[in-house]
Amino acid sequence: MTQMWAIQENTPHGDLLSWNGLTLVHSDKGELEFLLAGPVRIVPCPPSIPAEQTIELRFHPQFSHHQFPLRREAYR
Repeated sequence: MTQMWAIQENTPHGDLLSWNGLTLVHSDKGELEFLLAGPVRIVPCPPSIPAEQTIELRFHPQFSHHQFPLRREAYR
């Protein structure tokens, strides 16, 4: 099984970021770190969150225009 990464608010009790009640996840930590800036941490998705309660970042409307896997040279 592929390790999924979640986006957590960078606060003492940071919530995992979600969209429509589903936790945002992605399989590539480096891609998340490349795409996201600001007060967030990239953390392993807790095993207590079942896959059906997550949504991959590529399916979020604000990220649908990105091609995955990322080609970083396309962002220069």
